[in-house]
Amino acid sequence: MSGFQAQLILLFLVSYVIGSIPFGLLLTALGGGGDIRKIGSGNIGATNVLRTGRRGLAAATLLLDALKGAAAVLIARFFFPGASDTTMAVAAVAVVVGHCFPVWLGFRGGKGVATGLGTIWVLCWPVGLACCVVWLLVARLSRISSAGALAAFLLAPALMVLLSGRALHSPIPVATLLVSLLIWARHSSNIARLVTGREPRVKVDQASGR
Repeated sequence: MSGFQAQLILLFLVSYVIGSIPFGLLLTALGGGGDIRKIGSGNIGATNVLRTGRRGLAAATLLLDALKGAAAVLIARFFFPGASDTTMAVAAVAVVVGHCFPVWLGFRGGKGVATGLGTIWVLCWPVGLACCVVWLLVARLSRISSAGALAAFLLAPALMVLLSGRALHSPIPVATLLVSLLIWARHSSNIARLVTGREPRVKVDQASGR
C-alpha cells in the first residue's frame, strides 16, 4: 500500500466519523423533544425534526448537517498532504456515507440531503447554489421536501460537469454521482409514496413552528 492510499483510507475514516455525528438526534434530545427516531418518519434529519414543531431545532439540524459535509471536504483540501480532486471526492462520499449509515446508531441514519449539499458547496459553489435553488423551489411549489431533494440531486451530477469544467469521468463529478445515487437510494420509500400520491406534505403549522 502506498502512502497516498493510506492517506485516502485515513481521510475516508475521518470523514465518515464527521458525517456520523447525529445532530438531529442530539439537538432534539437536548431541546427536550425526546428521541427523534420515535417521531414521525423516525429519520434523524431536519425534515423529521420539523415535524416536532421545533422550527429552530430543524434549522439548526439542517445547518449543522450541511456544515459537516462542508467540513470534511475542507479538511481534505487544506489539511491532507497532496490535496487534490481525488482527496476531496473521497471525503465527500465518506461524509455522506457516515451520515446515512452511522455506526453509533446501528447504521440507521439520515438520508444525506443537507450533508450532500454541504459537500457540493465546497466542491463547486455554483453547483451548490443551483441545487439549493432547485430544492427550495420544488419543495415550495409541491410542499414536499423529498421532491425538492430528489430534483436537486437528479440534476447535481450534470450541473457539476457543466459548471465546474471537469470531465465526466474525473473524481469530483464521479463523487457527485455517487452521492446523488446514495441519496436517491435512501429515498426509495419516499419515491414509492410520491408515485402513489401518498408522500406527506410539509404542513403550514409545522413550517411556522406552531
